[in-house]
Amino acid sequence: MTKDTLIIGAGLSGLTIAWKLKQIPDHSILLLEQSERAGGAIWSHAEDGYRAEGGPHGFLDNCVESQALLAETGLDNECLKASLAKFVRYVCMDGTLRLIPQSPPKILAAPLISPLAKLRVAGDFFKKPLEGEPTVSEWVQHRFGKALLPYVDAVFTGTYAGDLERLVIDGVMPGVRKIEKENGSIIYGLLKKMKAAKKTNKGEKKGLPAMTSFPTGMSRLPERLRENLTQDEIKTNCQVLAISRQNGGWEVKTEAESFSCRNLVLALPVNKSLSLLSDFTTPPLTEIPEARIITIALGFGGNASLPPGFGYLTPEREKRFCLGALFSSNMFQGRAPKDHILLEALVGGRRHPERLKLDDDTLIKEAVQDLQQLLTLPDPPSYARVLRPQGGIPQLEKGYPGLLKWRNSMMKEEKGLYVTGFGWEGIGLNDMIKTAYRVSEAIKEGEQDGGEEDAEVKKVYF
Repeated sequence: MTKDTLIIGAGLSGLTIAWKLKQIPDHSILLLEQSERAGGAIWSHAEDGYRAEGGPHGFLDNCVESQALLAETGLDNECLKASLAKFVRYVCMDGTLRLIPQSPPKILAAPLISPLAKLRVAGDFFKKPLEGEPTVSEWVQHRFGKALLPYVDAVFTGTYAGDLERLVIDGVMPGVRKIEKENGSIIYGLLKKMKAAKKTNKGEKKGLPAMTSFPTGMSRLPERLRENLTQDEIKTNCQVLAISRQNGGWEVKTEAESFSCRNLVLALPVNKSLSLLSDFTTPPLTEIPEARIITIALGFGGNASLPPGFGYLTPEREKRFCLGALFSSNMFQGRAPKDHILLEALVGGRRHPERLKLDDDTLIKEAVQDLQQLLTLPDPPSYARVLRPQGGIPQLEKGYPGLLKWRNSMMKEEKGLYVTGFGWEGIGLNDMIKTAYRVSEAIKEGEQDGGEEDAEVKKVYF
């Protein structure tokens, strides 16, 4: 079987690329997925009137490509939104939940760190950029001082479930790192960027973004993209064994058959891509670390109550069982039965993989005990379900920036090969959709994709 474009991986990246390529007249596609379902890391769980997420809980509405995809699919008429301006967030510090403001002036005014520590943040103006690949911890201490570490720890716990002692700043925040190298100071560079943006926007003031989901959960997004494919355009339970060059194109071998194509897209997590790429090239790394998170969905009735807001995160120094919790029934309607609440505790991550081995009863018990120290929750919960991860979160640690440069260079040389997916240029849903749009456009124009040319400065939200 010969196709114009063959896509390996039916996660959000692969499905989005397939959606865009189907808009090209007479362009044949085939999507191969190893598992029995499309959607990758996105999967929603509905049971007994509760609706939880085994993967991402939503995405921010501040990405042009994501908003375009919603409009194209008609999902903009279905989506639910929870504004960051209306829903507060917390960090657990010294055994209590501290509210985190989202605007810089309010953060400076809040009693989160001492006045002396706030003064130390201004030391950024006088610090030279660190050489090499500093970890997030090393970089933050160098530029802003130790006092910010617990809050930065919470940020990267919430995004990567990672360890700031191992994540490298060039991997997780390449845009900020570029500003540092070009301006010497992060604060000065960001102020200059904001001033330029104001001129471009002609004084238009943008508010905080909103978290986006759907009434039936995040699974609605891949389900809608999957609906656009015919039975002949997607094959599930189809594991790819090897890829190779063939007659100016590509050959893909599965357990049952082989396929030929002009364009080959690996829309896979980093490690799965590296495994296939090693068939014909030599990556600088054979794999990168991954972190796995267990979600424990807990429902309560009666006297249970949640603080207003999205939820909280916990830095490692607090030595708690849960990495944090999402106040799911606060965020979106229909997440719990009437007069009940749903919160989803997160356990495991890069630092505590041993907790993934605990049985469900132990996980529920430990999580409830931890949460009851911070929240008003009766004992026991009226509903409890452990959602175990179907994959890991790529950790952008030492060697990753070099691996990304290698991928970009390799794609320019290998005609018709496109490598994208979970962990390449980010792990957020907006990252996946943005990159999928770029790859689709490159295929449409018959060009090679050389990766993101100018790393975006991503705002930090707790």
